[in-house]
Amino acid sequence: MDRFRTVALVVGLAVAITLALSIAPATSQAPKSGGILNVWHRENPPSLSIHEEGTISTVLPMSACYNNLVLFDPLKKQESEATIIPELAEKWSWQDGGRTLVFFLRKDVKWHDGQLFTSKDVKYTFDVVRAAPDAPAKLRVNPRKDWYANVVSIDAPDPYTVVFRLKRPQPSLLMMLASGYSPVYPSHVPPAEIRNRCVGTGPFKVKEYRQGEVLELAKNPDYFVKGRPYLDGIRYIIIKERGTAVAAIQAGRIDVGFPGEVSKAASESLKAAVPQLVVTPIGQNVNDNLIMNIKKPPFDNVKVRRAISLAVDRRAYIKAVHQGGALPGASMAPKPFGVWGLLEADLNKLPGYGDPAKDKAEARKLLTEVGFGPGKPLRVEMQTRAIAIYVDFSSFVIDQLKQVGVEAALKQIETGVWHPMVTRRDYLMGTNLTGIGPDDPDANFYENYRCGSPRNYTDYCSEQADAMMDRQSQELDPKKRLQLVWEVQRKLEEEAARPIMGWRVDYFTHWPHVKNLVPHQSIYNYWRMQEVWLDK
Repeated sequence: MDRFRTVALVVGLAVAITLALSIAPATSQAPKSGGILNVWHRENPPSLSIHEEGTISTVLPMSACYNNLVLFDPLKKQESEATIIPELAEKWSWQDGGRTLVFFLRKDVKWHDGQLFTSKDVKYTFDVVRAAPDAPAKLRVNPRKDWYANVVSIDAPDPYTVVFRLKRPQPSLLMMLASGYSPVYPSHVPPAEIRNRCVGTGPFKVKEYRQGEVLELAKNPDYFVKGRPYLDGIRYIIIKERGTAVAAIQAGRIDVGFPGEVSKAASESLKAAVPQLVVTPIGQNVNDNLIMNIKKPPFDNVKVRRAISLAVDRRAYIKAVHQGGALPGASMAPKPFGVWGLLEADLNKLPGYGDPAKDKAEARKLLTEVGFGPGKPLRVEMQTRAIAIYVDFSSFVIDQLKQVGVEAALKQIETGVWHPMVTRRDYLMGTNLTGIGPDDPDANFYENYRCGSPRNYTDYCSEQADAMMDRQSQELDPKKRLQLVWEVQRKLEEEAARPIMGWRVDYFTHWPHVKNLVPHQSIYNYWRMQEVWLDK
């Protein structure tokens, strides 16, 4: 019996025992219904359309409006294929040696506007996202198109069956479909409308949105999971200034902090002031990285990119910017939160991970070789998002670059402008945060490094690297796949495709009366909120 058939049988048994989404509470207390949860939000979402955005600023509030075919169990913090549970799909089956994935859908689901959910909606959503030639609509921006490059066709043979047909086996497809970045959209609502309102099937509906103030959700009384959600509503309170938000958490006006925004130092201060606060150190699956436009000089020269990478001392960055609240790693998240990261011995051989003095000397040498030096410094504009965590990161990099003779001037860009700008490649150099939906190489490599991907902001393109990505993607032996993934990571760092500075640790903070909100090692995948309840 092959691996795919085994998975299908296990899933079938799990569904029969648990009946899709009947999740046991994470606490021994009986959940209570009612109450409004107050969550800090750091900014106005650039839009309300998850499929058109590449930021937690949209995924965080809008995940509760939608559902996926499958999702990661919200009460298990470590995500894997084994923690994927049914949602809009009741069960699924791998067929044809892993080249066909069949979903059998629930028959009791309605959209928020009362229309019935069917297989037509699933086919529509993923034909649009993969930009199929006959797709009935087009996204304005399509960050995750390349997640589905291996999909040949999607069929809907009846209202409650969907068939994904693949060019080659790709076990990671389920991981990507379980991500918070993979909701199912209604086929009867155009993408332009989804940018400004939510018509979903999820446990909550949008009640009110006042930009700069609050995005408020209300309980969906017709939700298909009986007895859920527990909450009457959620208020995402928009506070741009980080210190103000931390003070609001301390005062009890905010129940839950924004993921990734409460630093190690801030969490320690909060815990000292309010010992009963719950602070959970957990991975974010978000890395800080440098983006250099490879289509424009001087970054079309690998020596310049490599010099920039060598100039930045990763361990000093972790100490200075994060006060130790980050981990060194290449393009996949390192242990203990990730499973695909390079071993430390391999990491230490890469640019920027060795002896800082030697690396900076090598950086100056490479810059001299291409015509830059004390009399002719490389001058660049360093662009980044106008958010505190981005600015902190940028300031450190600018100082490091100065030590090798590169003069960088900082320019801050609002979030609503940032993603379209880098998608157009309308920049020269920038500091960037890249979040990966699930901890899986396909979700990362194809989105951020493959030739032609909209989210490959640097326009790095290597036929050899693409072939290496394809080899790891179809490898069914986990140990062999890990070795192939390591090879890809070494190549990307050596060619300074998108130099990684480190992987952020989240100090996820909430009040103890918030129950069943379990942070995962990826900040993108646990915001459905149907299991969350308030003990007060």
